[in-house]
Amino acid sequence: MKLFIDTNVIIDFLRPTRQKHKVAIALFDYLVKAKHQIVISEDMITTIFYLSKTEKLQALRFLKKIQDKWLVLPFGKKTINQALDLSLEKNLDLEDALQCLCAKNNQCDVLITNDISFYNCEIKVQTTDDFLNA
Repeated sequence: MKLFIDTNVIIDFLRPTRQKHKVAIALFDYLVKAKHQIVISEDMITTIFYLSKTEKLQALRFLKKIQDKWLVLPFGKKTINQALDLSLEKNLDLEDALQCLCAKNNQCDVLITNDISFYNCEIKVQTTDDFLNA
């Protein structure tokens, strides 16, 4: 499976104080063992680093490690314009629209997020818990 992972799941994994930290660890353990292809967008690199707050060194090590293992995708102008149009038309969170369209346009099977109000752009969207319990 080709799985797009939303930023909040990675932050949950990196920050032990987050409510979904343990389930994020379980998710990544499962994904690695099952040899699923993990996908993120390239803008998430800076977002993950920025949101890591006091764990900047840990975040840098994590980001360095995933470069050879995960697929890191660009948005491209087409996806950016689609997301801008969609966000304007439906009053959506631009970041969610960009992530969802990036996953969809790159034929990901599932987008995993812990944002229960994440925009669904005609790709399967699941929370970490729902994915692990399916």
